[in-house]
Amino acid sequence: MITTAKFNYQPHESELERASNSYLMSLVAVIGGLPLPILNLMASIFFYLGNRKSTAFVKWHCTQALVSQLGLFFFNSAGFWWTVSVLFYDETATNYYFAYIITLVIFNLIEFFSTLIIATKVRKGQHTEFFFFGDITNLICKTNEDIK
Repeated sequence: MITTAKFNYQPHESELERASNSYLMSLVAVIGGLPLPILNLMASIFFYLGNRKSTAFVKWHCTQALVSQLGLFFFNSAGFWWTVSVLFYDETATNYYFAYIITLVIFNLIEFFSTLIIATKVRKGQHTEFFFFGDITNLICKTNEDIK
């Protein structure tokens, strides 16, 4: 799920800290506003916007954190509004609802722990990529040329 790759230069200590913080920003938002999926995405968007003009390493990791949050945002939003309709309207909680919520919890736990691991590795100077979102980030950023 998480791979370590080479970046085209060795980042400085301040870059490592800012890149690591891009992942931690979404985790802080989870703790602060767990039931609202928009808060995680907004935290990543604001951190990304604040670091748009930063170095390639920081920009790449801010983009990966944003893309990974965007990937979960739609699933979390569907689960949130489905739960609201079950609690406050005449919608019934079916087996499909419980299966979706359990799957959603598992995906969010995987993402939570993956984000902790990747933030730690980036802080140590290792350029790490998520399985699916790293490839998308490479297409978006084009700041890390593949070194073979």
